[in-house]
Amino acid sequence: METSAAYLQMLQALLPPGAAWSRDPQAILTMVLGGIADGLAQVHTRAEGLIAEADPRTTLEMLPDWERVLGLPDACTGVPETIAGRQRLVHARWTARGGQSAAYYTAVAAALGYSITISEHQQATCESPCTAALDPPPWHHAYEVNAPAVTVAELDCVAGGCDEPLRTWGNQALECALTRLAPAHALVRFVYGGD
Repeated sequence: METSAAYLQMLQALLPPGAAWSRDPQAILTMVLGGIADGLAQVHTRAEGLIAEADPRTTLEMLPDWERVLGLPDACTGVPETIAGRQRLVHARWTARGGQSAAYYTAVAAALGYSITISEHQQATCESPCTAALDPPPWHHAYEVNAPAVTVAELDCVAGGCDEPLRTWGNQALECALTRLAPAHALVRFVYGGD
């Protein structure tokens, strides 16, 4: 139905009967209707293309609009190098449900390619076992993200300066993503070299 010929046939079918409404391919009326049919076919094709653009996994033309609406790229994700990478990032942000459980944060880290565990602190009460840690109240809203050791850089003894650290470690992408998702009242500590 999206072809010009199909639209021309539909337009001619709407004409009243009679000699004045010629359906001859060389008639001026047929040529006018053919131009209208071409326009209708183009609109139909663009409308079908809009279906693909409405899905972040298949969008091309509207990808910058999807990214703008979802706040991408951000400081945590950076800019993916490929269109497919950008589409995956948009889709992941669009379908993210969120949460505040350890399982959710572990899944977010896994999506970034990291295997982590989370340790939570429990406030000591009079019903706590005698062997329990005496975590003061502020630690009740803190948790630790245990991530594999990642060494980012070591000081170059020849070219390094006096004010540079001997070694830095951590994972900025992981820390940025999990800190951004953390509840406002929570303190997130990253422990590298753990589980």
